[in-house]
Amino acid sequence: MNPLAQELNSSIQALNPHVFEMLSDMGKNLFFPKGILSQSAEAKLKADKINATIGIAKQGGVVMNLPSVAGLVGGIDPNNFLPYAPSFGIPELRKTWKQSLYVKNPSLKNAKIGLPVVTSGITHAVSTFADLFINPGDRVILPDMMWGNYNMTFGIRNRAEIVHYNTFNLELTGLDLDGFETAVQGEAKASTKVIVVLNFPNNPSGYSPTVDEGKKIAQILTAVAEGGTNVVVAFDDAYFGLFFEQKTMKESLFALLANAHERILAVKLDGATKEDYVWGLRVGFITYGTQVKNDQNDVLYGALEKKTAGCIRGCISNCSHLSQSIVLKSMENENYPVYKQEKFDLLKERALKIKEVLKDPKYASAFDVYPFNSGYFMCVRLKEVDAEILRVHLLDTYGTGVIAIGSRNIRVAFSCLELGDVGLMFDTILKGVNDLTTSGG
Repeated sequence: MNPLAQELNSSIQALNPHVFEMLSDMGKNLFFPKGILSQSAEAKLKADKINATIGIAKQGGVVMNLPSVAGLVGGIDPNNFLPYAPSFGIPELRKTWKQSLYVKNPSLKNAKIGLPVVTSGITHAVSTFADLFINPGDRVILPDMMWGNYNMTFGIRNRAEIVHYNTFNLELTGLDLDGFETAVQGEAKASTKVIVVLNFPNNPSGYSPTVDEGKKIAQILTAVAEGGTNVVVAFDDAYFGLFFEQKTMKESLFALLANAHERILAVKLDGATKEDYVWGLRVGFITYGTQVKNDQNDVLYGALEKKTAGCIRGCISNCSHLSQSIVLKSMENENYPVYKQEKFDLLKERALKIKEVLKDPKYASAFDVYPFNSGYFMCVRLKEVDAEILRVHLLDTYGTGVIAIGSRNIRVAFSCLELGDVGLMFDTILKGVNDLTTSGG
């Protein structure tokens, strides 16, 4: 094992040995290299005459650039988007995002959390989390209604086994917390480490827990930790902030578990992707929270962040400097909150319109409506016809696209559905169901 990895491991073991136990074999071996990176950093501070350490081209004291490239980006100096960004991410962006977490999650209050590490989108954050904490053969607890790419990341790339529980109770009035608790406790009895991934607002269902449901989830995980089992819980908060109903929990569950117990490592996976409507910029974050001995949070979090940056360094080197600079400048804009509120209001209006439309009893014979209160999506459960057959029929016959999930579920992305098309959308689905029912399809 590399001495730098051993040094990081020793720091983690001294301050919270349970977190060290949670690391995968890869996680334990990861480190952030010194070598050229540290020498260049040192030269940047001291080489005031000549600096021949930087692996980029410079001209006249500034980064070399093509006018056909630099001329396309107005308002940002080429030095702030053409050079490599640090593997940890731009320091100012990391600090700004951390500050925003306290604003968006008041329950964090004085909780001590790590400094977010920048990833190339939230998918990359999920993948990096998996590399750090999941060994082949480990079991990951996820709801049955989940983002399909988890299969690729956890199952294929990291060769883990996915353990499902029912997302909703039988009455479709809320989360199946009994099923969740049974799954978590079952894993705790079988292993010394429980790995849980919570995705709220949920993709594909568009549901987030109520305040009471959120507290219950936190209690379930804390009880397992108090029983002597290590709990790694990742919060995929890709659609964070898009909460449309009063009773819906408006914070990430990360806020309730970040410092809850020494055997709980809370890992927040979020980003500007959906929160700031910049899907293609690929700016995500990984943030850690746990209990640390002797109040040495910076040391433990620093070790985890170095391992995380090492994982990024060994995979993609660093994330887009331009994307990070754009997100940072946007967050610094005085109208940033106003702009975000405008888009939130549009999405909320669409979600509420769907609820209004689906009150019509004419749809009851064709499908049930899953609970939804947030995010981009909502789902219906078909009563008779096959979801894939219906999807193809709607596309071929009515030029209408939806997503089929399994044999009975249809996902509708109201994020891209204009308000005036809501009624037509569900009338078309109903028409398609009736077509297939009549024809025996």
